[in-house]
Amino acid sequence: MNQIETALTSVITWCVNAGWNILGAIIIYIVGRFVIKFVMKLTRNILEKRKVEASVESFLISLVNITLTILLLVAVAARLGVETTSFAALLASAGVAIGMAMSGNLNNLAGGLIILLLKPFKVGDFIEAQGQSGTVKAIQIFHTIITTPDNKEVYIPNGGLSSGSVVNYSVNSIRRVEWTIGVEYNEDFDKVETVIKRLISEDARILQDPAPFVALKELADSSVNVVIRCWVKTADYWDVNFDMNRRIYATFNQEGISFPFPQLTVHNGN
Repeated sequence: MNQIETALTSVITWCVNAGWNILGAIIIYIVGRFVIKFVMKLTRNILEKRKVEASVESFLISLVNITLTILLLVAVAARLGVETTSFAALLASAGVAIGMAMSGNLNNLAGGLIILLLKPFKVGDFIEAQGQSGTVKAIQIFHTIITTPDNKEVYIPNGGLSSGSVVNYSVNSIRRVEWTIGVEYNEDFDKVETVIKRLISEDARILQDPAPFVALKELADSSVNVVIRCWVKTADYWDVNFDMNRRIYATFNQEGISFPFPQLTVHNGN
């Protein structure tokens, strides 16, 4: 009986201790989550008050969130009776294994740091990279999120962005627009040039410095191709591009300037 009572007492004591440990772990986790949310909100407010770039802000917030979450899990494990030294050794061993298995993600992490340091683009820029194009929405630890013109979100790994080619359409304040217009061979080039220059002068969005450029580009198989190059503000690029196409089409028809179509001359050998 004494042995049974001793064993029963030991079991009850262990259950009580385990219960308190589990309860303590649950409390630590709940309180920890509230603390993390508070720290995240405080960090975001501090970064916004200091007017930190949106790209840096999103990266730092993501990094702080992951770091605090790891610390919370360590605290919960310690409260459950897991030795922190053993846990640290286990975490280090697991880190090595995970690091080998997730070498791509580590590459993306390094890529994110490189992007923040070198700043090839920032949140709000319109870029083209890795076969995708869109507006940068956020730069996170492992990925950069862009929103395409048709409103799709694309997650691009930072490793590829930091080591590959990136076209940033927003970094410069002005861009050059270029059109190639084909006219028939019997058209008067001087007349065509005069009409085009008039259309250019009538559009206030087209800059005069650098000066617009109009020239005969090539004598193609079925057309005389005229090249037009103008500089505009980056924000006006697509509007000017589409508007000029429409105006050239309408004005050439009014002026009697004909657009060519492919022709093939067949010679009879008889």
